[in-house]
This record gives sequence, C-alpha cells and structure tokens, in this order.
Amino acid sequence: MKIEYLKCGDYYIPALTVPDEHYSIGKYGMLRREYLRKHRQGLYTVMLLNGTLLKHLAEIDKTCHEMLDRLVPKMAEREGVNEALKAVDQMEWVRRMNLIKSRVEELIYHDYIYDGAFDV
Repeated sequence: MKIEYLKCGDYYIPALTVPDEHYSIGKYGMLRREYLRKHRQGLYTVMLLNGTLLKHLAEIDKTCHEMLDRLVPKMAEREGVNEALKAVDQMEWVRRMNLIKSRVEELIYHDYIYDGAFDV
C-alpha cells in the first residue's frame, strides 16, 4: 500500500481518501463498527486505511439480516407460533415472536458483531 503525502507548510500530511463505493450500513453494521472502534482499534484503523471497512460493515449487516429473516420463521414454526395462535391470542403471539427475535439477535451479536465466527 502506497500512501501519498501533501506538503502543508513545513509538514507532510497523508492524502487519505474514502473510496467512491456506496454501501448500505444498517443496525448491525453500525454495531460492528462501534465494537471495532472501541475494542479492536488496530483492526479498525487498518481496515479504515485500506478502504475495506465499509465493505466489511455492509457484508456484516447483510449477513445478519439474512440470518434474522431465515431463523425467526423457522423458530416460530418449531415453537408453534403461527397464525392460529395470532387469531386466538394476539398479545401472546407478539410476546412469543419478540422472544424469538431476541434470541436470534443474541446469536447474531455473539457470532457476527462481537468477534464470533465472522472475525476478520
């Protein structure tokens, strides 16, 4: 990696630029960024300077949303949280769906956000 410098007065300042690519970063990407920034500062800085941070965060966000969309219906089906329950007792259905989503998010946080299996 070659870094170019600009002379400003008596000092040379690195001419750093952000890549032109646009990435959509949502909740999980922002959580991952904050974790890297606070707890893995070296990795965060290297990825920021290499221009790979935004791509990594977008990939994490996409993967987490796919996992959430895949696991919540499977767990709901396995636990009997279906339209029949929703018709009989809506509040119970909402409570159980929220619990399922919370459990799936705990898996996501462990595996992808806070240095689980997707560590760079």
